[in-house]
Amino acid sequence: MNAPDFWNDKTKNEEIIKEFNNLKKIVGSVDGLRKIISNDLEMLELLKIDFDEDIKIMIESNVDSIENKISELETLLLLDGPYDEYDAILDIHSGAGGTEANDWAMMLYRMYLRYFEKKDYQVEILSEQKGDETGIKTASLLIKGDNVYGYLRNEIGVHRLIRLSPFDSNSRRHTSFASIDITPYFDNDVNIEIKESDLMIDVYRSSGAGGQSVNTTDSAVRITHIPTKTVVTCQNERSQIQNREKALEILKNKLYILELEKQEVELKKIKGGPIDINFGSQIRSYIMHPYSMVKDHRTNTETSNVNKVLDGDLDLFINANLKNK
Repeated sequence: MNAPDFWNDKTKNEEIIKEFNNLKKIVGSVDGLRKIISNDLEMLELLKIDFDEDIKIMIESNVDSIENKISELETLLLLDGPYDEYDAILDIHSGAGGTEANDWAMMLYRMYLRYFEKKDYQVEILSEQKGDETGIKTASLLIKGDNVYGYLRNEIGVHRLIRLSPFDSNSRRHTSFASIDITPYFDNDVNIEIKESDLMIDVYRSSGAGGQSVNTTDSAVRITHIPTKTVVTCQNERSQIQNREKALEILKNKLYILELEKQEVELKKIKGGPIDINFGSQIRSYIMHPYSMVKDHRTNTETSNVNKVLDGDLDLFINANLKNK
């Protein structure tokens, strides 16, 4: 960073600054813990000479805090995958079940937005397809921040909801499914050629909630890569040209991952395999009736506080899955 020509290449220096900040965060955590523990050990030695109940209580109160910080540091050190430090694209797809599944997809959408807010991540809505009556059928978000892909890759899979349906006049119990897919976002790192003849480009009217944040002209763009059947949509930008450019950028990311999957044997470490959005394939269950529980089937981690999880408190499950892997 002290090199004379460091600031000449903005793209390159941004990558280095990001890496520097990540390393600084780890070193800072270690140094901070070392100081707290060393200080407590010194006070313990003083207590042997001159006992003081207040100091003893203060040292004891530090124990839980130290354990939590060590656990956070352990999790941070587990984010050592080849793409863990990258930003990510999150895709939500509702499963079979119409209104029920669309509403569940919207609940997951809100859950992740609250999680991103807690993590201080930046969120850009790329596209969103509303359900016929309520909720969403699909949504695609670009998430930017520290180690986004490293954390979010633990959410790839099918999520199952069991509850008394608010849409059933007989208040019967329903099971709904939605899938989460996460792709690392390579920004300008992707160098992949796409033939114009391999693309089918559709333009349609944006289907957002209206207002200033969503345009309502025929500017939304859907691009289908015919050879791989990969579909990307973008409706967030202000013009058709901008939406097309953004959609092509996202498409390049997805095609790059497909290319990596062909080359690498350990495919599931990158993106996971094909997902069936139905019973038996879920990674996590959110049960609201006849009892309250969220359970991750990969680690058997569970909590009875469903509302807290749906309000974005996902660290329990993400950290457990990282440590399990």
